[in-house]
Amino acid sequence: MAGASTQTPTPHLAALSDLLAVAPEGRFHEVLDGELVRKAAPSAEHGLGQAASAAWLWSYFGRKPNGAERPGGWWFLTEATIELARHDIIQPDVAGWRRERMPEAPTGYPLRLPPDWVCEVMTDADGDVFAQGRDGLQKRRLYGNHGISHYWLLDVQLQTLTVLRLEASGYVQVLEAPRTARVRAEPFAAIELPVGVLFGDDAD
Repeated sequence: MAGASTQTPTPHLAALSDLLAVAPEGRFHEVLDGELVRKAAPSAEHGLGQAASAAWLWSYFGRKPNGAERPGGWWFLTEATIELARHDIIQPDVAGWRRERMPEAPTGYPLRLPPDWVCEVMTDADGDVFAQGRDGLQKRRLYGNHGISHYWLLDVQLQTLTVLRLEASGYVQVLEAPRTARVRAEPFAAIELPVGVLFGDDAD
């Protein structure tokens, strides 16, 4: 047809406006590489891992420093919406900011200061076979691209904690520990961590 365009339409890349268009009560989404992605409904195992991890970290690191037994120095949030870039808006299971970078308690929606540490809880029981790929591959790349220094993966099925550190070449694995282990896991190595507490075990 005369005058018809031969150009390929530019694909729409999702951004904050697309996220805000979702009703608040159903806004369980992230924007990953310009795609609006709904997070899987969490299983009980997922929720326990998320809550237990946040609780343990807050008890030792989530307040002002108070001696060797309570190093403090961090803010922690669960399911915070963080705009890393126009087309990258994440909602980590748990995220942490050093207080020297974020002196006051985090406020607002979305947050725009990238965290210093994130943790994603992985479990097949969430019912989304693609979720582990996103956490282990896509988010690993995105988090590295935006300079997030440390990334933890808590695998509920395998009962393991994997600790990644960002270096010039990308993330490198510095620790993989089973539920039964006691470790010093950066960036929280000041306190020995019984890995089982992240899965709901009682602390010693």
